[in-house]
Amino acid sequence: MSEQPRRSACRAFQPAPISRRGWLAQSANGFGAVALAGLMTGRGQALAATQKPHFTPRAKSVIFLYMDGGPSQVDTFDPKPLLTRENGNPFKMKIQPTQFDNIGASLGSPWKFENSGQSGLPISDLFPRLRSRADDLCVIRSMTSDFSEHTNANYFLHTGHGLQGRPSMGAWATYGLGSENENLPGFVVVNAGLIPPGGLDCFSNGFLPATYQGSVFRREGTPVANVDRADPTDAAQRRKLQLIERLDRSLLERTGKQDALESAIANYELAFRMQTAAPELADLSQETQETQERYGLNDSWPGTKAFGQSCLLARRLVERGVRFVQVTSPAGNGDRWDQHNDLKDGHEKNSHSVDQPIAALLTDLKERGLLDETLVLWAGEFGRTPFAQGSNGRDHNPFGYTVWMAGGGVKGGVTYGSTDEYGYHAIENKLEMHDLHATLLHLLGIEHTQLTFRFGGRDMRLTDVFGNVIHDIIA
Repeated sequence: MSEQPRRSACRAFQPAPISRRGWLAQSANGFGAVALAGLMTGRGQALAATQKPHFTPRAKSVIFLYMDGGPSQVDTFDPKPLLTRENGNPFKMKIQPTQFDNIGASLGSPWKFENSGQSGLPISDLFPRLRSRADDLCVIRSMTSDFSEHTNANYFLHTGHGLQGRPSMGAWATYGLGSENENLPGFVVVNAGLIPPGGLDCFSNGFLPATYQGSVFRREGTPVANVDRADPTDAAQRRKLQLIERLDRSLLERTGKQDALESAIANYELAFRMQTAAPELADLSQETQETQERYGLNDSWPGTKAFGQSCLLARRLVERGVRFVQVTSPAGNGDRWDQHNDLKDGHEKNSHSVDQPIAALLTDLKERGLLDETLVLWAGEFGRTPFAQGSNGRDHNPFGYTVWMAGGGVKGGVTYGSTDEYGYHAIENKLEMHDLHATLLHLLGIEHTQLTFRFGGRDMRLTDVFGNVIHDIIA
């Protein structure tokens, strides 16, 4: 291929021949720039188009209620009468190495359990309102983790890998299925107040294209930073975006396709559309006073109000077709669910914050016909020890703990798996994190072994080379 000589002060300069690969990269100009050019002329298309699932899905979307810090299984959904009877006595089982090595006696639960709903599902006094939704809950009592430290356990919960840098389950879900709403991100994190240990990497796209990373939304006010329109007219904004497009196109012509730049251009397009969609989404005053009261938006306890706003926003997001929504824990409840001391005070503050909003969310979804197609997941990164840390706290316990699901094709009013008589180790139907992820994808209509992305010389997936779908909990 011949090339025209370039002008140069040095006439001896001869440009290096361009390779075929280089020519193709430079001539492509980047699909993101084309998308932005289409936007400028009013013909923009959604880049994250809906993909077909591998088979008929049971759920269209996921709401992940993340319980930061690790709730205690024996104080919430896994009653242990023997532990209560032996409260204050030396713990009789072999004790594994603990996080802080300050081991006390057996610690029975300070709360009573009540068989709830027609199913008789045991739920502790920490969740009096959630008891009304007992027949919707599928309580998994045999979850385990490979990590007992918050940051690594959080990466493991969110991404299936104990180190940072991997795509989160929300990123995988949107990579596999796309988005049903071109005006909102497919993966949204509603920040109720606390970002998990491990930071924003818990919501990362990892090695997937950057368009699949989680978008962090505020629970009140403008949901996304810098999305408000600063320009007085459409024409002024269009001129500004056209300038950005020309600059980005120029860079792409010199460098070829770059994921970061392609994704940035796509984000400009999405942000343009969100300027209308996001304020309407976040306007919770559109909801009836009854709905606002139900979620606890007028509650005097700040944590309940914050988590209630977040859960209501989550419902509005899935109602509009957002694929994956994560709600973080509210601030102001002591040390999250991480009660190494003063278990009773800390867990009661945390449950006060989330009990009413979660019950309201499940009720609201069911009344609107959305619960059948929305999978709700409640989980922390691990559980807590049945013996005390010090005198009145509990240490981290990854050996057997509780998570639950509701809606989205899972059975309601049931328990799955079990821990030993003290609630220390999973002993029946022991599950690993990859099993949870495989089941979540399966309910969305995705075969987890087929959802792959080529990286580092092999086909990567959320479940790595592990994971089995928990068919017994699927309705």
